[in-house]
Amino acid sequence: MFLSTSEIKRNIKERNLIENFEEKCIQSAGYDLRVGKFYTLKSKGKIGINERNLPDIEEKENLNKNFVEISPYEYLLVKTIEKVNMPENLVGFIFNRSSLFRCGCTIISAIVDPGYKGELTIGLKNLNNFKHEIEKGARIAQIAFSYVEGEVKIYNGKYQYGRVV
Repeated sequence: MFLSTSEIKRNIKERNLIENFEEKCIQSAGYDLRVGKFYTLKSKGKIGINERNLPDIEEKENLNKNFVEISPYEYLLVKTIEKVNMPENLVGFIFNRSSLFRCGCTIISAIVDPGYKGELTIGLKNLNNFKHEIEKGARIAQIAFSYVEGEVKIYNGKYQYGRVV
């Protein structure tokens, strides 16, 4: 079961579920996430059984004012403006906003575990043959929250508190 508008608002007020939120981003069954920063990958990565080496990253420069251009088939990491404070009984699922995929772009994401705190990092891929511009602060994804039943393992991984890589 996903949280409704009223439950999202209640959790923001009572549990500080979303920091840096805007009222207009609260939807019927989720919250629209806004772009804070864009990053490009600058080296290769490696994920093994006992070893993980993530790529170096660099903040992508603005095209003009607050717009960033994403080239055809380019992949970026996006850090959200919002910070989440996931309680132990909620999990978050991140989905595309329809305007994004109608422009030929998609997000790539993972679930947001109970206990995670910080900004969210989302992959952004231009699947189109054309360049696309995205403005910092634009709504590109939506997080939907669902209840978790039973005992949970609280997130305590390396990305806690918004670490990008």
